[in-house]
Amino acid sequence: MNHIVTVQEAVTAFAEWLEPTDAELNAIDSEMPVILADVDLLDAQLITLDRTPSELDAQRIRRAWRRLLTARCEQANRTTEDMPGVGA
Repeated sequence: MNHIVTVQEAVTAFAEWLEPTDAELNAIDSEMPVILADVDLLDAQLITLDRTPSELDAQRIRRAWRRLLTARCEQANRTTEDMPGVGA
């Protein structure tokens, strides 16, 4: 006879200690402009997958690239004093 037992990991998979810390949430929040710019670029590129890109599509992709590069530059130029919860 096989006994049915619960799996401890499945029972405790949603324990409070698995939630992100405030520092992790702040880090995600500080990276959000880059994440959103990256999503905009992917959206612009996905639109052109099933058709020949028009001039408007090319402009949309170039604008999305510029927004992504600007967001990455701004993030790279931030100091640890500008980011709450980061640094010593």
